[in-house]
Amino acid sequence: MKRQHELEDLYGKLTGAFRIWMKQAGYTDTTQKEYMREAYGYLESLEGLPAEQAGKMHVISFLVSKQRGAGDRARNRTLSAIRSFYTALIDFEMAVRNPAMEVKKSKTEKNKKPVYLEEEELAASLACIVGRYRARNIAIFLLMSYCGLRVGEVHRLNRSDFNPVRGTIEVFGKGRKWNEIPVPAELAAVLAEVSQERIAPYKEQEDAFFVSQKGRRLSIRQIQKIAGQTFESFKSMNPNAANKKLSCHKLRHTFATILLKNGVDIRVVKELLGHASIETTMIYTHVNDEQKKEAMATIRLPLHI
Repeated sequence: MKRQHELEDLYGKLTGAFRIWMKQAGYTDTTQKEYMREAYGYLESLEGLPAEQAGKMHVISFLVSKQRGAGDRARNRTLSAIRSFYTALIDFEMAVRNPAMEVKKSKTEKNKKPVYLEEEELAASLACIVGRYRARNIAIFLLMSYCGLRVGEVHRLNRSDFNPVRGTIEVFGKGRKWNEIPVPAELAAVLAEVSQERIAPYKEQEDAFFVSQKGRRLSIRQIQKIAGQTFESFKSMNPNAANKKLSCHKLRHTFATILLKNGVDIRVVKELLGHASIETTMIYTHVNDEQKKEAMATIRLPLHI
């Protein structure tokens, strides 16, 4: 890749606008860094051509150049970054069309079943949470697995977002959208306990719901580490789950799967997850082998064929 300052000379106004747009749109720091890296790679591939003059062919050429050894998920994420880049330019009236929207995402990714925990596995994982900050870490785990929060949403959660009287939390999610989520009574009790016993923050005005032992808002990386340690402990005691690739986002998959398996309307699941489109929620409508067997067991063939 060309040195970044060379690209800034050519496209500095555009990359600056993209940074401002992502921050205003509420993208996480991690996503902002990844999307900026993809944007710089794409701009370098244009070889000096003004970005607003690029077309579908330029986007596809960049995706193809990056596709060696990369899977569909990586390709789609790169495409999402370029789409967001052009959306930012259009919002700031620096471009009139988004050529990345003319390129289709890979569909093979949709055929993969989301990885999730069965309810008994989830309970076993919770039992693995121990230590000095057990209540806090259980609350974090429960918010992702029984309320479907993204790790970034847990990170941003403030004490003022929790209403113990109504039993709800206000979640600041993607697209800078607020979503009110009813909290199960058991979780509401845990949240109330954690809020009362919260470590005194380093800054008196800090409203973060979850703080570190140093009194600062727990970072996304720290939350991921808490979940990761829990998963490792769970796997060590449950060899059958050793090959499952578990993460914070897999707890969100678990939440959606539990709801749908319990017969909750997919439109309700969409709202709880904060999805913009029901197509995104559709990936959780997978069925397992046991459900297939149960469905086939309902069929009654004629006695004499």
